[in-house]
This record gives sequence, C-alpha cells and structure tokens, in this order.
Amino acid sequence: MRGFSVLGGDGVANDGPVEHGYPHLETVRAAITALYRRLSYDTVQTFATSVVPADVAFGDTDDLYLGAQRVARELVRHYRLPDARLIVSFREMTHAANVELAAGPEYFVELNDRFRAHRRDIGAALAHEVMHVYLHRLGLSFPGTRDNEILTDTATTYLGAGWLLLDAYREDAASSQKLGYLTPEEFGYVLAKRALVFGEDPSVWFTSPQAYTAYVRGMARARRDGQQPPLTAAGWAGRRRYARDRRHAQDHRVPGPADMPYSFSPDGPGPLRVSFPCPTCHQRIRVPVRGRVRARCGLCRTVLECDT
Repeated sequence: MRGFSVLGGDGVANDGPVEHGYPHLETVRAAITALYRRLSYDTVQTFATSVVPADVAFGDTDDLYLGAQRVARELVRHYRLPDARLIVSFREMTHAANVELAAGPEYFVELNDRFRAHRRDIGAALAHEVMHVYLHRLGLSFPGTRDNEILTDTATTYLGAGWLLLDAYREDAASSQKLGYLTPEEFGYVLAKRALVFGEDPSVWFTSPQAYTAYVRGMARARRDGQQPPLTAAGWAGRRRYARDRRHAQDHRVPGPADMPYSFSPDGPGPLRVSFPCPTCHQRIRVPVRGRVRARCGLCRTVLECDT
C-alpha cells in the first residue's frame, strides 16, 4: 500500500494535504465492473456481510504480533482464502504496508513501525494487503501501479472490509492521516454503492467523524448514478436534455453529446438505440428508444426502469 500519508504529528510520509473529491472516479467505476466480470454476480453476493469491528478489534494491551496475526487470519477468512497464511512483521518504511506476492500459501506482510503505537489501524492496513493476495490469486489487475492500487482499494471496500480504510481517515488542525489511494469521498462512494446493493449501513461502525462526513458525501454521489436519463428516476432537467439530445440523434443520425453518460446508436436501418452505464456495476446497457422499457443488467442483474 503506497498511498499512506500521515501529515504532521509523528509523520511517516509527508505527502502534503489530504486529497478530496473524485479524481479517480472513472477508474473506481471500471474496478467495480471488473469485479463483477471476474467474480460473477453470485460470488459478489457471498460478500453481503462486512467485516464487523469486533472481529478486527485490537486493544493496546494485546500482544502486537499475536494480535496482528489474529486480525490477518480474520481477513483471510472474510476473503475466503482458507489455505493462505500471512506472516506479519513490522519495520521502518515510507509506505503503510507491503506484501510479497509469491506463489503461496505463505505471504509475508510488512507493516510500518508506526502501527506499533497505532494498533487500531492495523486492520485497515491488513485489509488492503490481504486484498492484494486475493486479487493476485484471481489474476485480476489493472496496468500501472496507480490504477492497480485503486482497484485494490475499490475491491477491499466493495467486498466488505474497506470501511476500515475510510475509518482510518482522521484530520484536525494539527495533523491528518489517510490510508489508501482513494480520496475519503471516493471511499465513501464505493461504500455507498455497496450499501445500496446489500442494504447494509456501515456508518454505525465509524469512529472517525471525518469518515462519516465522507460517507455521506459519497452516498449523495452514488445516488446520482441512479438518477441519470434514460432512467425514470432522472430529474426534470436531465429528462429535458435527454429529449433534446434524442431528437438531435434521430434527425441528424449522430451519437449524441460526448459530455453525457448516454449515447445513441443511429447507424443502420433498425430503430435508434441508447446505451448508458448500469448504476450498480457500470457495465454499459443498450436498449431500443421506444418509451418505457424495463431492462435487466446481464452482469449484476439489476432491473432498471427506463424511459427512452
């Protein structure tokens, strides 16, 4: 995990202010799509229950190494890697943690020495590193370090352990800490996407007030995914623009504006069709332009009410 920054205080990596907003949103959405494609809908559904705080709790009086091994075993169990064994150690390093992705079944994880004194964040660091092992075994990766780390953060969060990473985000006037490559709002967005699918509210587990704020913002952004035309939940302004773009596509046989998530397929003698991203998994769906249509995403099985 290279996206670790602790600013001020006992700073391990002075990487500047915590980044906010949604600069990696397209990669995050591509990561969610990739998860569904690689795992299948049925496998994603087996992660309907998140890691709960009691399973990864780490008290100040707990033995450092035994406690770290216990948390690692819990995360291995959550990710359903029963034959994987993690050997956890601590050393001085710039980044939060690192895992050696060998053939297995043993994997060596190094955690930053800072976690000796900040044990409540060990679960967050290990959640990311164990996900590296999970994705390695799946053979799922994105090209480039940055995009691959975003995939790892997204998978960790969507599959039920990433609330730990968001809860490790803390910021005040004197110092700030954030684990992972995603911004706090992006972690909130992925958590919200998960919550909308599984009906689970992770906010009750947050100990960081900044994490709760980021989750609320991420939820607002996630809900907007389901309020874009041609979905019937789209607002009046969106529906009006969609109607104008549809008329333009029909009259001029063009795909539509590049700045909108939907596009039209005007080629050929058949009826006009519109494609748009599924608000759950972001795979593109293509349906005929003929008024009210009910579509089902073939990847995540979400049923969508459309007005095309």
